[in-house]
Amino acid sequence: MTAVEVSLHEEIRALAETRNAVVIAHNYEIPEVQDVADYVCDSLGLSRLAAETDAETIVFCGVHFMAETAAILSPEKTVLIPDPNAGCSLASSITAQQLRAWKAEHPGAVVVSYVNTTAEVKAETDICCTSGNAKAVIESIPADREILFLPDLYLGLWLERVTGRKLKIWLGECHVHAGIRPQDIERWQEEAPDAELLVHPECGCASQAMAFGNDRTQILSTERMVEYAKSSPKSRFLVATETGILHRLNREVPGKSFEAVREGAVCRFMKMITLQKVRDALLYDQHVVTVDPEVADRARGAIDRMLAIG
Repeated sequence: MTAVEVSLHEEIRALAETRNAVVIAHNYEIPEVQDVADYVCDSLGLSRLAAETDAETIVFCGVHFMAETAAILSPEKTVLIPDPNAGCSLASSITAQQLRAWKAEHPGAVVVSYVNTTAEVKAETDICCTSGNAKAVIESIPADREILFLPDLYLGLWLERVTGRKLKIWLGECHVHAGIRPQDIERWQEEAPDAELLVHPECGCASQAMAFGNDRTQILSTERMVEYAKSSPKSRFLVATETGILHRLNREVPGKSFEAVREGAVCRFMKMITLQKVRDALLYDQHVVTVDPEVADRARGAIDRMLAIG
């Protein structure tokens, strides 16, 4: 880190202690933000931390729907987002009005929403999921129930394959993960025969990667990528997801090599949060995240059911 970054890091840690604040960051945040955080994990882990923390203030270094989830789970706490403009292309792919219309076309269906959705969409949902527990969520639903899955097309297709269930799938996508194409996987399969391939199920290449059908290919959430890399005897890994995870992998799994299958797989929204913005959030108590109480009450049930499944 530069001298300025070191100074900001120290200031953030001092402010967090003074304010009884916890700084949490998603795996896709920039390295210096990950390094200043108390916890770095995936969206499921961050949801759990938000629900369980004793801190009075949560500084949420992630995109806006994640901070909304924290505010829903911890209404008695102050939730700050260092940059309120940190949005999500996937969350923007469906509105509550669109979901209500879709539900009207399928009365009695169970609505499963990926956690990458707005609070208003969660309020129209029966149960949320993350990439880490989506399979378990689908398998928890009786086989005779119709399922509406939203908003990620590729995660939905992967779930159909691993659960054997037929889903009604909303045609949304994460622009970063959709940009990781089958040809990226094919190139690495040819150029790195000694490596294991770690693929996020949101990727446009996930179903194709599964088709390789070998023990060098793993379809995993970002949190499971870290766990798997720690336990695997392999020393080289190719990673198909947003490139921010590489910093955590390199930090927590030293002595092994991690490479992005597509170096341009970068989420500009995740990179909007900087050390200075984290410092300013704590210093000025700015960008408080609030959710309408009626919406929050309805959304909380879907999130709680997700957390109960694990």
